Amino acid sequence: MTEPEQRAVTATRAVVVAVAVVAVLLLGAAVGLLIKLPGADTSSTPAADSVDVGFAQDMAVHHLQGVTMANEARNRTADPAIRQLAFDIQSTQLEQVGRMKGWLTLWGHPEQSVDGTHMKWMSASSHAHGASAAAGVTGLMPGMATSAELAKLRALTGVDFDVYFLQLMLRHHQGGAPMAEYGAAHAGQPVVRTLADNMLKSQKSEGEYMKQLLTERGAAPLTS
Repeated sequence: MTEPEQRAVTATRAVVVAVAVVAVLLLGAAVGLLIKLPGADTSSTPAADSVDVGFAQDMAVHHLQGVTMANEARNRTADPAIRQLAFDIQSTQLEQVGRMKGWLTLWGHPEQSVDGTHMKWMSASSHAHGASAAAGVTGLMPGMATSAELAKLRALTGVDFDVYFLQLMLRHHQGGAPMAEYGAAHAGQPVVRTLADNMLKSQKSEGEYMKQLLTERGAAPLTS
């Protein structure tokens, strides 16, 4: 394939991925706006400082970084197992982000915390991974990759890329688990509790699979 043909294929692939991303987000938002279906608690709108609103705002932000890393893996890995995992994470988390943003729109709340802090909706406990959730976490939430780590991921190739992607994504899943656990236990809306519980179960399963993939590649999870 000539260089112009390769550029054309890359450009076409980027357009297809972009269209798919928009479609999945719209689907998730549509599902989120159907909160008035039977089984949803519509007797009151969750308050700005509620678990429901805080969970939706913070988990959407957390998820979107996972989607970013999954996009990198889908576009760059040559490993079918990594590509399939990345596709599964991207599609699932995009749909969930759309759903949470749909709820926030329905409830009349902004998509992100207005004061730039996170996890104030959680009680001050070990859920905050050493930070005070009552006071709020600024910057990155637990498990999220730094700008330097994302830059390092983009600079790697081959098996090195695959391993670092797995390490970052595994840590990302583990860091978000306490938020999902708290949301599943304390959210006021049944649909929020159900989504949080589903996240917890699916990400635990994916986490075990990523550990297996790391072992097969002679690597281990990140220690911090």
